[in-house]
Amino acid sequence: MKERKRRFGDRTDGYLLKNIDPIIKLMPFIMRYRSDAMNMFSSSVDITQAEKYIKEMHEKGYEHFGLVHLIIAAYVRTVSQRPAINRFVSGQQVFARNKIEVAITIKKEMSLESPETCIKMIFPPDATPLDIYNVFNTEVQEYRKKQQESDFDKTTRILNYIPRFVLKFAVFMLRVLDYFGILPKFLLKVSPFHASMVITSMGSLGIPPIFHHIYDFGNVPLFVAFGKRRKAYELDAEGKVEEKIYSDICVVTDERICDGYYYASSFKMLQRLMRNPYKMDTPPEEIVYDVD
Repeated sequence: MKERKRRFGDRTDGYLLKNIDPIIKLMPFIMRYRSDAMNMFSSSVDITQAEKYIKEMHEKGYEHFGLVHLIIAAYVRTVSQRPAINRFVSGQQVFARNKIEVAITIKKEMSLESPETCIKMIFPPDATPLDIYNVFNTEVQEYRKKQQESDFDKTTRILNYIPRFVLKFAVFMLRVLDYFGILPKFLLKVSPFHASMVITSMGSLGIPPIFHHIYDFGNVPLFVAFGKRRKAYELDAEGKVEEKIYSDICVVTDERICDGYYYASSFKMLQRLMRNPYKMDTPPEEIVYDVD
């Protein structure tokens, strides 16, 4: 993201937005918690061309390339043109995040007994689907090959050793530090509660997507869940029946970071990119940055 000098009021993970609409500044005081400000919507994404794109990637040797890589790529590209969806609210103030961080929960293997962890990946705003694939697979494969715990696992295990009444106070102190933007960097690095977006694949489980809540702890403003592929038969412009492939998607947002029109414009852009993923093979001509 854009390099900028840190000012008074900025955080490690974002910079304070001072030149935004007064109503956006006021919203965190009216809706104090993220759970107060949750908006939920569902839609269907046309992945007919995406399926073709994925097949071509497999033929090129990228055997693990899948729909999740394209959705993340479309989100990153959308952020590069609609940066306000990468804002967050903390300490009743609105910040622009200085990185694009995506969190996802994974299992070492698809079984009931297999442990799971949460990994967080950082992507540049001009990333292509192949860039997303390389970063994603590096992180996932490294975790699955390791016998030891991830940094996130180690942190949660240490917290579980703390007696309950002490843990309650410790979490309270973490909330206070986070409120004032002085949470230690190492905790921000491993925390899945501090990210641009959390994404989960219900399709890999063979079920429809769910509306997953966003957390009051941390500052994640967006939770995306997508479901399994489904076919539909529709009439084209000439009245002929054509087969389409869709993936249903459920999105939960923090409405305080930008207005509904901006959110709608951003999601429409993401849908257009998913309908023609080949456009993302070329980096954007220009990166749009948020206001100061």
